[in-house]
Formats: sequence, C-alpha cells, structure tokens
Amino acid sequence: MSIPVIDPATLETVATVADHGPGEARQAVDTAAAAFRDWSRTAPRRRSEVLHKAFELMLRDRDELALLISRENGKSLADATGEVTYAAEFLRWFAEEAVRPGGEYGSAPAGGARTLVSHRPVGVAALITPWNFPAAMVTRKIGPAIAAGCTAVLKPAAETPLTAIAIVELLVEAGLPDGVVTVVTTSDPASVVGTWLDDPRVRKISFTGSTPIGRILLRQAAERVVNSSMELGGNAPFVVTADADVEAAVAGAMIAKFRNGGQACTAANRFYVHDAVYDTFVARFGAEVEKLTVGAAADGAAIGPLINEKALVRVRAAVEETIAEGARISHRAADGPQTGWFYPPTVLADVPATAAILQEEIFGPVAPIARWTDEEELLTLVNDTEYGLAAYVFAGDLRQAVRIGEAIDAGMVGINRGLVSDPSAPFGGVKQSGLGREGAREGLREFQETQYLSVDWGL
Repeated sequence: MSIPVIDPATLETVATVADHGPGEARQAVDTAAAAFRDWSRTAPRRRSEVLHKAFELMLRDRDELALLISRENGKSLADATGEVTYAAEFLRWFAEEAVRPGGEYGSAPAGGARTLVSHRPVGVAALITPWNFPAAMVTRKIGPAIAAGCTAVLKPAAETPLTAIAIVELLVEAGLPDGVVTVVTTSDPASVVGTWLDDPRVRKISFTGSTPIGRILLRQAAERVVNSSMELGGNAPFVVTADADVEAAVAGAMIAKFRNGGQACTAANRFYVHDAVYDTFVARFGAEVEKLTVGAAADGAAIGPLINEKALVRVRAAVEETIAEGARISHRAADGPQTGWFYPPTVLADVPATAAILQEEIFGPVAPIARWTDEEELLTLVNDTEYGLAAYVFAGDLRQAVRIGEAIDAGMVGINRGLVSDPSAPFGGVKQSGLGREGAREGLREFQETQYLSVDWGL
C-alpha cells in the first residue's frame, strides 16, 4: 500500500510513499529502543557535531528543499526558502545547547548530605508533525531530541512526508547513527500513534496539530502517564491602537496574516483596529492585499493554494457566513488558477464583535477586521477564546503596547512586529493551545528527565 503525495496547486501526484500500519510502528520502536543505549551515552560534543553538520547540509540543499516543500505543501518558493532557513536554525541552536545539558551541585540545608542533579534523556520519543511547516516542525522536534540523547520515531503528515524524509536523510549524511530517528509514513495516524502510546518503551510524545486531536492524544498518554508536549491550535488577535504607526502595522499584518497563506497556528486570525485609525488601516492594508498574486510556486506567485479541498470549502463557508452576519468584503486579490485549491486573500471589514469567524481558527488567507474603542472591552473580546498561542499588538506608546500584551492570555506576543517565532525563544501557548515549550533552553528540557543523587557526606 502507498500514499500519493499531491501538489495542491496542480493536483498532480508528486510521489508516493509507503502506507505503514501498527506492525511497522512497533518495528520503528524496536529500532529506536535498540539505538537508545549507545546514542544516550554518546558524548554531547559528538551529538552537537552531527547537528552542526546537518545545519550546514540543509543550507547547502536549501533550494532543493524549498522546491520540495512548495510541491507537496503548495506555499510560495519565497515562503518555502524562508522556512528551510528557519528550520535549519533549530539544528544549529540545539547543536549549541547539546553541550550544555545542565546540572547542579548543592548542600542539604540540614547538613550531612550533598545533592547532585543531572538532566538525562527521557528515552524513545514519538514525534508527530503537521503539514503546514513540513521542515520547521520536524527540526524543532528532532533537534532537541537528538541533542538530549533521545532516539525518535517520527510520523510526518500524510500530505507532506517528503520533506521529513529528506531531512532525516541529511541527518544520516551528517553522521547520525542508524536507528536514532525512524520515519513512519501512514494514512492511518490513529493506529500508528496509538501503537506508540501503548508501548512502554515510548517515554515521550511531542505533537503539533489541532486542539481536538491533542485532547485525544493526551487522554491516551494519560493511560501510561507519558511525558507530553503539545503545540495546538491558535486564534491570534492582531491589535492596532489609536496612536499606532499604521504603515508599520500594515507591514506587520501582511507577515502575520499571509505567511504560508494564513495556514499557520500563529497567523493573525482576528483584527481589532481602533476606530480612530480603522478606515485608514483597512484602506492601506487592503491595497497591499490586492497586490498579492495567487498561483503555483513555479509561477512565482506570492500566495499558494490551501492544502486540500476540505480546507477550501471551509474557508469559503466562513467568509459567506461572516458576510451574512453583517460584514463586507472591502478588498480582495485576484482569483488564482481554476485548477488547484486556491482562495484569494480577502479582507472583511465591519465585522461584528460577535461574528463566528472571530472565534474560529480560519487557517486561510482571510482577514476579518473589527473596530474597538475601549481598552477593557477590547481585552474582554481578545481573551474570550479557549486558545492562547500568539498575539500581536501595534501601538505608538510602548507602555500601552506592553500593558495590553501582558493582559492577553497568550504564550507569545509580538509587540510592533508581525513575527514571533525564533529558535532561541520558548515557543508555545496557554489554555487549550498546548503544553510545554519548543525552542530555547526549554525545548531541550522537554526531552530530559531530572534526577538527583543524595550523597551521604559523612559529616
């Protein structure tokens, strides 16, 4: 059995990959468990060298990887190239963290004992990655797992498995021993991941995907109390205050909204613009949106297709429902090709504060914009969601920007910038947007267990 990988821009089959099931999932754990003993005892410096070399190889093959991402994911070549660079940085960051596993030495307050604290690899890790960033989501998990001394079984999304396979091949070329990372491709993720969570040798799960699936996995993980990291859905607000630099806000909005065509958990999902600058912002933002070209990456378009037909139907329905609730299409880019799952970037103005689209993760190139005047009412609206991943605040007064940012229930807030992701920063959310953090020192800790030795000092 095999899985066809479809180019969402042309609907052509790019390649096919094996369709694995529970049997192959167990074999992958066998391989990872066998490799763990040696890899966990490999010197941190050696693990670091492998990651550094893989970083260099990703940059060497950046153009080829970008083309591969564009073909299986549909995003523009510029977007895909930026993703490869960003993804490679996780390997470099965790190469540098690998040699700093951490530890402490202390004296018991009561005397007579010394405390030795160490951080050890958690064990075999199950890594589940989404289709929207097929390179970055892989390296953001593989990097710290390898750095910590873990082995891993990796299930990429069925829509975009080719990039994950290519990255693991580069890691092997960089010197990663056989069995440290095994890729399992499948059209039945529930059976594969369920097999892993039932296996006592799997001690860690790291998942990026939707909140509903995250809830299911957490329930399964609870049966064996598996160490879990969850990066789930988002509903990011984009706030523009009365004294904001409108040009800067528009530039930030174009990045925050249309990166990967809006198919990002950190994408600006709902815009709250102060009444004093509302019309100006909508006009200038809309003018930029109308300039966006829609089409295949091979044609140099800025905005590619949605990932599949289901996503296209969902985005269309959300726009139609919002118009029925009183909003209007103020600006829209030209339509894309008839073949492929394209939807033109669209600005919805005069969106009611009660509109359903403001409570749902759009995952598409649609920007609904509502007005606000009172800061307390704004914060009530902004925080009235089960999600809390990312947020954006543009304001002229930095004190107001920070005040609003700190009052938002979100794990990450961009202040006067439309991008919050960075390998050196702790990526993650609050509420039902997830558990744990990726990137930074916290990302390494997610793949470590803390142990301490209480030593009788004989005093």
